[in-house]
Amino acid sequence: MSDFDIDDIERRMQKAVEAFRHELASLRTGRASASLLEPVVVNAYGADMPLNQVATINVPEPRMLSVQVWDKGNVSAVEKAIRAAGLGLNPITEGQTLRVPIPELNQQRRQEMTKVGGQYAEAARVAVRNIRRDGMDKLKKAERDHDMSEDDHTMWSEETQRLTDETIKKIDEALAQKQKEIMQV
Repeated sequence: MSDFDIDDIERRMQKAVEAFRHELASLRTGRASASLLEPVVVNAYGADMPLNQVATINVPEPRMLSVQVWDKGNVSAVEKAIRAAGLGLNPITEGQTLRVPIPELNQQRRQEMTKVGGQYAEAARVAVRNIRRDGMDKLKKAERDHDMSEDDHTMWSEETQRLTDETIKKIDEALAQKQKEIMQV
C-alpha cells in the first residue's frame, strides 16, 4: 500500500482547527488577557520568535497588560511587533517594561477585531487546503506507481474532499461564533 493515510490527514486538519481556535481565543472581547499577545512575533536575535520567548506578560489591571522584556536590546523590537500585530494596541515604553493599555471596544475596534479573526480563519483554511493537496498528491503518486487502483483513488479522493469540506465548515462556524461574540454590545 502507498504512504497515503487518511487518519493522518484528518489528524493534521484537526490540528489546524485547534490552532485556529487557539488564535481566536486570543481575540479577547474587552478585558486584558496575556493570551491577547500570543500571536505577536518579535524579530529578535536574527530570528522571528513568539513574544513569550523574549518577555514576560502580566495583567496588573483589568484594562492593562505589562510586558517585561528580558533583554534590553529587544525592547524596541517588542514594541514594534506589538504595534504591527494588527491588534490595535499602542504600548508605552518604560525602561525594559512596556505598558499596553487595552482600549475600550468601540464599534470601530470591534470591526478591527472581526477582521483579524477573518485573517486567522483564512490562514487556517489555507493550511487545511494545503493538507488536502498533500493528500491528493500522495493519492496520485500511489495510483501512478500502481500501489492503488483507480477505484480506490476515487474513493479516497472523495473522502479527503469530504474531510476538507467538514474542516473548513468547522473553521467558518468558529469564526462566525467569535464575530458574533465580539460584535455584541
